[in-house]
Formats: sequence, structure tokens, C-alpha cells
Amino acid sequence: MSAGRPLAVVLASGGMDSTVAAWLVARDHDLALLHASYGQRTAARERRAFEAIADRLGLPAARRRTLDIGFLAALGGSALTDPALPVPVDAEPRGGGPGLPATYVPFRNAHLLAAGVSWAELLGARAVVIGAVEEDGSGYPDCRADFLASFERAARLGTGLGERISILAPLVHLSKGEIVRAGLESGAPFDLTWSCYQAEDEACGRCESCRLRLRGFREAGTVDPLPYRAGTAR
Repeated sequence: MSAGRPLAVVLASGGMDSTVAAWLVARDHDLALLHASYGQRTAARERRAFEAIADRLGLPAARRRTLDIGFLAALGGSALTDPALPVPVDAEPRGGGPGLPATYVPFRNAHLLAAGVSWAELLGARAVVIGAVEEDGSGYPDCRADFLASFERAARLGTGLGERISILAPLVHLSKGEIVRAGLESGAPFDLTWSCYQAEDEACGRCESCRLRLRGFREAGTVDPLPYRAGTAR
């Protein structure tokens, strides 16, 4: 760790958004990365991405952790965790509004943030970083800026560090194109990340996460370095 730089715990899924958030926060923080497996379809592939990203940052074992929160899969109700529920494909990405997509994992970000705050308190970290995006996604309620602000208040009330812990969401008001551009400017390793909801070898190019990601690269005027299945429009 660098003298005089605060420490931040990054909720690192192995995906594009959390990785760009990590690279942005790394400008003025040292990092610790926290990954969670919650029974998602691509858990093994996401874990490989997480480890590769932590390696790229040069993080020692003491500043990388992987948690099993598989109770979210046991509760069910999401196409990401229940093989009986199909992942929607070939639909235009949602922009919020009433109802929730099949890929919503109920209150997932609250559990991830709680784990991050617990580790931050143990490490003496000043912040927990989440790659939540409010404006250019599926309208998940636990990605909203007001939810994150409320969680920050709860964390400060419920920890021994009090006012020291902040919840940082540097991407929350960005579009996917803006996120790609920010990642390119900061040197984020897009080639190490994984976003597909259902495939682990070549990205399917058809699920909402793939379509949002591809749209972001097109808006940024560049090509996604990930492998996609044949026929995917790049």
C-alpha cells in the first residue's frame, strides 16, 4: 500500500462496469477487491476474470477475497441463478420503468455492499466501490443513486468507523458508451473482463448484458476485445 493514500474495497464481479470503476478509483486510492459467487450461471468464468484483474493490479492474497453467498440462488426467482428460468435474449435493453427483468436478483447489491462494508471496517478502508449504473441498464432498483446514498448512511450508523466509510459509485450516471470511453482513458483491461449472462467460452451476444456491452463499444467508436459467437453484430 502507498503511504498517504486511502484504501477502498471494490465489489469486483469480473465484469466491465466494476473493472472500470476500480481503475477510476485507483487514481487516488489503494484497492482491495471483493468477489462474490451467488449461484449465477457464469460463476466460474466470472471468478477467472476476477482473479486475472486482481493479478493485473498486483494485489496480494490479503487484498483479494472471494465469498460464497449462494443463499441468493437457494431463494430463487432470477434467471441468473435458476436454470428453470430462461435468460431473455434478443430483446432491446430496458431503460427502467414498471416491472423488473427476469435477470434481477432480489436485493443482491444490498448483500454485496454489506459484505464490502464488513471487510472495509476490518481493513480500515475509507470507501466501498460499486460499479452500479442507474441510467443505462435494466432499471434494477438496487442500482439507483438514492439507494446507494441511503446505504452509505446505514453503513456509517452501523460501523465503528462511523463517518469514515463512503459508498462510491463513479459510473452511476454514465451511459455504457461513456463507461467504455472512461475505461479506455484509464487503461482498464476490457480483455480480462466478462459480462455475458449465460455463456463461459464465447459471449452469446444475445443476452441483455452482451447487448448493452456491445452497444457501449459501438457508441465509443471501438471494438470489444472479447470473443463472441459467430454472427454477433459488432
